[in-house]
Amino acid sequence: MAHSEYVRRNIALMTEFYERFAGRSDLLEYAASKGIPVTQTKANPWSTDENLFHISYEAGILEDPNTTPPADMWKLTQAPEKAPEVPEHIKIDFTNGVPSRVTLSESGESHTDSVDVFMTLNALARKHGIGRVDIVENRFIGVKSRGCYESPGATILRAAHIDLEGLTLDREVRRIRDQLVTTKLSEILYYGFFFSPESQFVRGCIPASQKTVNGTVKVSLYKGNVIIEGRSSEELLYDEKFSSMDEMGGFEPENTTGFIAVQSIRLRRYGLAQNHKGLGGSDPKRAYSLE
Repeated sequence: MAHSEYVRRNIALMTEFYERFAGRSDLLEYAASKGIPVTQTKANPWSTDENLFHISYEAGILEDPNTTPPADMWKLTQAPEKAPEVPEHIKIDFTNGVPSRVTLSESGESHTDSVDVFMTLNALARKHGIGRVDIVENRFIGVKSRGCYESPGATILRAAHIDLEGLTLDREVRRIRDQLVTTKLSEILYYGFFFSPESQFVRGCIPASQKTVNGTVKVSLYKGNVIIEGRSSEELLYDEKFSSMDEMGGFEPENTTGFIAVQSIRLRRYGLAQNHKGLGGSDPKRAYSLE
């Protein structure tokens, strides 16, 4: 069969399908008439996709962005208001940016297997009502869509990982990573272009950015919140004495003179140009571009 004929037949079949089933309600009626078991009902018709990382909910009453999701929709986490009244403390170790150990501070129980680490964090987040997200997003085709998500363990890991990067990742490396990798990779994955050359390139940048992300983060879990309580690392980017406000740590105050003079060249020229246009001064409307 020629490729063009194959495409034509598939388009015809899709057209027939869409004309027969206009939406989710028609599909649910068909499943019921044929005895096909599905988890969705007309009362709870939302579409769900679940894996180890998260679950998503869309469609049905959720299509009204102002409708509060029913309490029984959420599957992976309990409501924060029903979570324990006492916070739970854990420690998460990272090696080259990858979680390598999770330790429960009270019992000393620890896990190092990747799946065990994730499953443990999923269970803890579920218990403490952590990981719910309700947002309106922009689909690839330009249509806005409301989606509800639960990413319990991932929410804890993300908070801890971002915090440790603040201690161990070079400022400019982190800035470039956030400008190039973070937003672009999110877009690539959301649009379904994982197997693309740009995806391969962007993902190839990640290991290099994580070489110094080694250390431990102390975390408190409490009623839907991931609270960072401390972090430590053998990496040497942070120097307590150098950063201290109570002692000289290798940086002399007079060193700022030349720095300020150089950095102000551009701003002085901009100010002179504004004065030349009659736009100088500190009038609030001008200062905040209100006119």
